[in-house]
Amino acid sequence: MTVSLVGAGPGHPGLFTLRGAELLGRADVVVYDRLIAHELLELAPPGAELIDVGKNPGESSRQSDINALLVEHGRAGREVVRLKGGDPFVFGRGGEEAEALRKAGVAYEVVPGITSAFAAPAAAGIPVTHRTLSTSVTVVTGRVGDASAADTVDWQALGNAGGTLVILMGVSERADIAARLIAGGRLPDTPAAVVHWGTATGQEVVRTTLDGLASVALPAPSVIVVGPVAALELGSTAEGPDHC
Repeated sequence: MTVSLVGAGPGHPGLFTLRGAELLGRADVVVYDRLIAHELLELAPPGAELIDVGKNPGESSRQSDINALLVEHGRAGREVVRLKGGDPFVFGRGGEEAEALRKAGVAYEVVPGITSAFAAPAAAGIPVTHRTLSTSVTVVTGRVGDASAADTVDWQALGNAGGTLVILMGVSERADIAARLIAGGRLPDTPAAVVHWGTATGQEVVRTTLDGLASVALPAPSVIVVGPVAALELGSTAEGPDHC
């Protein structure tokens, strides 16, 4: 028996992987996050134990409890699916869970998922790279933190770096982020976009500039895109409920 760290994708249930569906279909226990598409839980067997460990924004103290839960069920010989929003290893703390399982001697599998860092902009018609506009993309957490901390984001460097910047978990800090990027060298009129619930039914998109980012009223969960590509509107032209 194993613990599987499975990426649930960015929000639309149709973007879930076949491997993830296969593992869910035989799970004894499903430990799931707050931002997954809850329709995915219907793929689990009727008798599976479903455990909601969703954390609210800013919470981190419960991660050790989640790690212990995975180890407990894994050691008990159950088939465990840890269903995580997006990709487990992209700001999903999947690395910490893998470390805990490895340390405990519990076998595990990592199943990648589509990260919202790329899926949300794509669903909004924003290619994060474009041959004539951007040849690089940087994904960063928007939790600004103490500038003196060792693991803080170097907004000065990012302001000077160019290319596309994709910011996750940053909507509450958008004014501070914009100010730091402008101070670092990004022009105030640099295109920016905020994508709320990218790929999901409630998707909303606001296009603005870096200078206007603070006035965007969309709440979390939202992805922020900064760079020339944010001005593009290349969304799918096909219509219907099955299209993201």
